[in-house]
Amino acid sequence: MAIYALWNNKGGVGKSYLTFQIAAEYAVTHPNKKVLVLDLCPQANSSSMLLGGIERGESHLDEIHSQASKKTISGYVESRILSPYVNPRSGANFYISPNQYNSQLPNNLYLVPGDEQLEIQASRVASAAMPGPTDAWRIVHTWISDLIEDVRVSLNTEDLTVFIDCNPSFSIYTELAMSAADRLLIPFSADGSSKRAVRAVLALIYGITRQPGQQQSEFHINSQRYRMSVPKIYMYIGNRLTQMNQSSATAFKTVVNEIGEEIYTAWTNNPNLFSIHPTGANPPNSRRAFRHMFQYEVNDANSASVVSGAEGIPISKLTAGNKQVLGKTVRVNQSQLDRQVPNIQALIHSIE
Repeated sequence: MAIYALWNNKGGVGKSYLTFQIAAEYAVTHPNKKVLVLDLCPQANSSSMLLGGIERGESHLDEIHSQASKKTISGYVESRILSPYVNPRSGANFYISPNQYNSQLPNNLYLVPGDEQLEIQASRVASAAMPGPTDAWRIVHTWISDLIEDVRVSLNTEDLTVFIDCNPSFSIYTELAMSAADRLLIPFSADGSSKRAVRAVLALIYGITRQPGQQQSEFHINSQRYRMSVPKIYMYIGNRLTQMNQSSATAFKTVVNEIGEEIYTAWTNNPNLFSIHPTGANPPNSRRAFRHMFQYEVNDANSASVVSGAEGIPISKLTAGNKQVLGKTVRVNQSQLDRQVPNIQALIHSIE
């Protein structure tokens, strides 16, 4: 079983879009596997896309949220707040099959939907982590792991692949996601703040600070204290800006190289923080080999990407032509699909 978290300490880098595309395509490519998406972002954007997009997906989310026993991440967290230190084994009550709402998705894909109430619950979750029993922090930080195990047992599978969409904020629910995941995908965009955000990822999770003696995060300190595992870096993924001219391409390459240097330095100093893949592969022995294993760039598909997310149609199933999005006609060109579809599929082949 592999559990991937998609997180960067910055908004707008395409975490939810990538979660949608990766989970959907992974499920199509691996029809004999069960695939679970956990939406731990209060904005619930990946849930909206999986459930049918801006209009249909939001409508389905509203319907799910309005149920008395709602099948959302907030519903699960509420059950744990009521029983913070004893696992009620309730996780199987909170996942759904998006295929029942969105026929564009395969039936081996499952979802625990996001919920804006998660933000409101955050302080209560943090309060449960301490004070309390001497190992309260550790127990609370296993809640999402417990949820995944409950779903795995319910689906009667040993081979469950999980993708967790995380909020940019390093809130308590993001900490729970990091404690549950064993592999980390770091999306980033082509701007200077992405470099700072990647530095924050390295500091908050792994305690890699820019200067000796800098204060470390409570998450890093307590993870070491309780000997809890944190996800290993699996890949950092660049989401391209529109490549309209050479200058924008050059700017993107510059940011990619700078971020690559940050992560390569982490590799040279702490190779144990990285997940060598595919299984059995030799560790990279050069910068080029390192980039080949750990760096990926998702091509920009312009309006095709917009339509894919807005309509809840995975990019590999989207067709060229005029599409209606929120009452407006949007043109999807075949060239856009030809640019991104094989690009996403190649990314999926890199994910075990």
